[in-house]
Parts: sequence; structure tokens; C-alpha cells
Amino acid sequence: MSERLSYEEFVKKAIVSLRKEGYKGIHSVYSGFNSAFKKYFNDENPVEATNKLAQEGKIIVRPVKGGVMLYLPEEAPASRNLADEALTKMGL
Repeated sequence: MSERLSYEEFVKKAIVSLRKEGYKGIHSVYSGFNSAFKKYFNDENPVEATNKLAQEGKIIVRPVKGGVMLYLPEEAPASRNLADEALTKMGL
């Protein structure tokens, strides 16, 4: 039997393999990632694993409707600071 992938290897492989053409990330739910993670890792929690990888800087996690988007760090879109944008628009 082949050796199992680590969480990091699995998540990075999923991001590259499951993303749709023209997109740099995957939706954790709609791509099937969460279900695949649970099946591969015997019902372990994908949220805990991806949050830990994000804290370590191995992936980028961005909240979106219905779940999160997962990105490789070098491919994640720049994050917007909505508070600063709002203050600028308000002239403050």
C-alpha cells in the first residue's frame, strides 16, 4: 500500500487538482474538498487541518459564502482592507 499524504500534501494537491480553469483557489465545500478530506483521513475535521496550515503560512484561507476558499500562498489574491477603504471613501 502506498504511503499516505500529509495534511499539507493533501491540501496543496487538492488546490491544484480541484480548481476550475481560470481560478487560483477552491471552495472547500463546492469543490468536494471537505468530503474528500474526511474520506481520505477517516472522518478527521478538514476545518481544523486547514486552519492549522493557514496559521503556519502553508496555505491561505479566505471566508466566503458557504465555506472558505483555499489558496496556495503564492497564488492568493491580495486581501482588501475594507475598513481602510471605507474610511478613505468617507474622507477620514
